[in-house]
Amino acid sequence: MADNATMQEIHDYLEECAKKTGTFYLMTVDGDKPACRPVSFHMLVDGKEYFGVGTFKDAYKQMVANPNVQIVGCKGANWIRVSGTAVFDDDPALFEKAVETLPFLKNLYNEENGRKMGIFRLENGNAQFIEKMMEVVKTVEF
Repeated sequence: MADNATMQEIHDYLEECAKKTGTFYLMTVDGDKPACRPVSFHMLVDGKEYFGVGTFKDAYKQMVANPNVQIVGCKGANWIRVSGTAVFDDDPALFEKAVETLPFLKNLYNEENGRKMGIFRLENGNAQFIEKMMEVVKTVEF
């Protein structure tokens, strides 16, 4: 089981990826095919790494149908692969924290436009830290 320090390490690595390239990637399962898209929102709250996606988007529907997902971020030849089961949390305090993290989210997801953000974390998974494009140097379970 990953401790708070390990989850902080995952968070920091994804933050570095987002700063370097502006994004990291969320992979879902669409029926029997993989689906991948760039994302950039993540936050660490109480030792848990959270991500978000609009509830009106295909990614959300795919995760509800099959919660097995993967997050991948790259820093040149080094990268991270975070795999697990998506668990959505509709606690309004998490959305408020998300808006504190990225204020523009309030313009995207609000009562006026009827769009909601599905905030999720990964459980029963692992993170692999990979160097030189292929060498897994560290794996942590969570």
